[in-house]
Amino acid sequence: MASYPELMHTALDTTDARGLAEFYRELLGLQYRPGDEPPADGAADGADWLVLVDAEGRRQLAFQQVDELPRSTWPAPDVPMQLHVDFAVPTRDELETHRRRAEGLGATVLLDRTEEGGEPLYVLADPAGHPFCLLVGHP
Repeated sequence: MASYPELMHTALDTTDARGLAEFYRELLGLQYRPGDEPPADGAADGADWLVLVDAEGRRQLAFQQVDELPRSTWPAPDVPMQLHVDFAVPTRDELETHRRRAEGLGATVLLDRTEEGGEPLYVLADPAGHPFCLLVGHP
C-alpha cells in the first residue's frame, strides 16, 4: 500500500509574523506551539517563524517573517491571491458572527457573496492582505 505525504500546516509569509499569528489565534481559537508564545514582558520578540496548533497540539498554521510582501489586489488581477484558506461554519448566523469577529480583529471584506445561490460566503483579507474565505459548508 502506498503512503502519502500529510499536510503538516499551511505557512503564510508576512511582514509581521507575531501580528498575523495573533490575528489567526484569536479568529480560530488556536494556541501557540510550545516555545512560540509572545515574550511575557511584552517586549518585541523578533520572531521569524511561529506555529499555531489546535487543542490537541496538531499544527494548523505557520507564519514566516519576510522583509517585503506585495499585498494581493484580488479581485483585480495585478497581484493574485497567491494562496487562500477556506474556513467553514455550519449556519448563516455563525457566518455573520465570524465575519464581524474577523473584522474586529483587523480583517476587511473583499467580496460578499451571501445573497447568491450555493454556499453563502465572504472573502476577507487578513491584516497582512492574505485573502481567506468564511463560508457556510462542511469542513
